[in-house]
Amino acid sequence: MRTSAWTGWIGFAGWMLLIIGMIDFFEGLIAVIRSEYYVLGPNQLVVFDTTTWGWITLLLGIVIALVGLGLLAGSGWARWTAIVVGSINFIAQLGFFGSAAYPLWALTAQALTLVVLYALIVRWDDRPRME
Repeated sequence: MRTSAWTGWIGFAGWMLLIIGMIDFFEGLIAVIRSEYYVLGPNQLVVFDTTTWGWITLLLGIVIALVGLGLLAGSGWARWTAIVVGSINFIAQLGFFGSAAYPLWALTAQALTLVVLYALIVRWDDRPRME
């Protein structure tokens, strides 16, 4: 089995995906339970109402957490799925960041997602392999 300092980044990415999934889950749960929590101004474009957006974010959080578990288990499918889901999450959080009165949730999820994408894309060839 070959190891390097970069293999720790893969485990780190898995744990970060679990944290991002929890952030998204609670962000969506708050939007579903308390739709007045996220206040949008009259000039802001909203594609979904707050409750629908909350359900989408809540389900995305569950998917992200499950992908994080797959990444921690060393599954090959989890790498590509994490890259795709992380990119979708970054774009979704970017849309919420621009239209929310309290952008800290979205900014935190975006920053963590960028770190995860870095860990998954850069030097993936150094991941541990059974030889």
